[in-house]
This record gives sequence, C-alpha cells and structure tokens, in this order.
Amino acid sequence: MPLLSAARAVRENAHAPYSRFKVGAAIRGADGQIYTGCNVENIASPEGTCAEAGAIAAMVAAGCTRIEEVAVIADGPAPITPCGGCRQKLAEFAAPEVRVTMATLSGERRETTVGALLPGAFSAAHMPGR
Repeated sequence: MPLLSAARAVRENAHAPYSRFKVGAAIRGADGQIYTGCNVENIASPEGTCAEAGAIAAMVAAGCTRIEEVAVIADGPAPITPCGGCRQKLAEFAAPEVRVTMATLSGERRETTVGALLPGAFSAAHMPGR
C-alpha cells in the first residue's frame, strides 16, 4: 500500500527524543497527491505536533482541502489510533466514510473510517447561521 509505505518512511524523520515513540502519517488528498507528516515533540509539552496534523498542514499548504484516505503507523504492540484532537482535525477535511488504516512496523493492521473514529463529530452544521 503506497500510503502506508509513505507513512512508514516519514516516521523515520519524527522528532521524538522524549517519548521515543515515532509516528508517521500519510493522507491522500482529493488531488491524488500523498501528503506526509511525523510527530514533532517539544520539551514544553504539549506544544509538539502529531503526525496527522503535520500531514494535514502539508496538504492544506499545497492547496488541497479534502482527504480521501489516511494511514498512520508506529512501533507499538498494536496499531495506534489518531488522538482525539487529530480525529477532529481529520473530520474537518474528510467525509465520515474515508478509510483510515492504522498499522505497526511488524505488519499488524486495523482499518476503520473517520466517522467510526469520531461519531458525532463537531462540524460547521453545529454553528449558528451556517
């Protein structure tokens, strides 16, 4: 899977000197391009950034605002899920049915959707006058 390979590759660039828990994320934008991000820790925790947030920022910086697919990888005993904040960030740019693949370096995978990760996501529909 090219998306998971891209997430695995960018994971190596993570800046995780405190937790030593490197995470890589890749998203396929509606433009067909793959955008990647890795976690970047900061000694003034929680001022770091998550891998998913970095990938979203790269996508938006390139002018794309719709996510078509997501992959996240880390070296853990089981596939990790995006944190709560990143679930909301993904929901901002992805439809509920967008596939999310979570994986470990050893090859274990779990698939779900953005909607299953964040049921009842806060959206523009909740804002008055929208």
